[in-house]
Formats: sequence, C-alpha cells, structure tokens
Amino acid sequence: MLLGWCFSSVLMAMIGGAIAPGGAAAQTPEERPAAPELSRQQALQLVQSRYRARVVRTEQVEQSGRHVFVFRLLSADGKVWTVRIDAQSGAEVP
Repeated sequence: MLLGWCFSSVLMAMIGGAIAPGGAAAQTPEERPAAPELSRQQALQLVQSRYRARVVRTEQVEQSGRHVFVFRLLSADGKVWTVRIDAQSGAEVP
C-alpha cells in the first residue's frame, strides 16, 4: 500500500509540474539556460532568405536589454529598407 501512495504522489507532482519527467525538479523560466544567440552570419543568411534581398549593411545593437541585428536590405527592384532581428529568437522586432 505504501508503494501505491508513493507512486500516486510522484504522478500527481509530475502532473502539477513540481517534478519534470526523469525525476528532476522543474526549472522556472529564469533558471533555464538561454538558447545560444544567432551569429552575425546565421542572422544574415536568415534575413536574405526570408526577405529575398541582399544585405548591404549590418550592425549589432542593444535594444531593450537584448542583442539585435540591424540589416539594411536592397531588393532586386531597388527597394531599400531596414529590418531588425532579435539575436536570441530570430524574430523581427520593431
């Protein structure tokens, strides 16, 4: 009977999020290791393929506490515009 109680307790804790699968304690978002940032080359390839344009200028800045790549793009028809990409997620930022 004691074994059944232990199993039930562990199962309930896992369902509730107190214990992650494998028996380790669940990590809060602050405790999880950060994903590696994109390199300048990775971000450049991402932008060129996403926007089908040539990058003519690149810089890396800090915006609201995060690293952001700023790209100046040139399309085949001569349009020029700027795109900002979060180095952590690869998402475009305003």
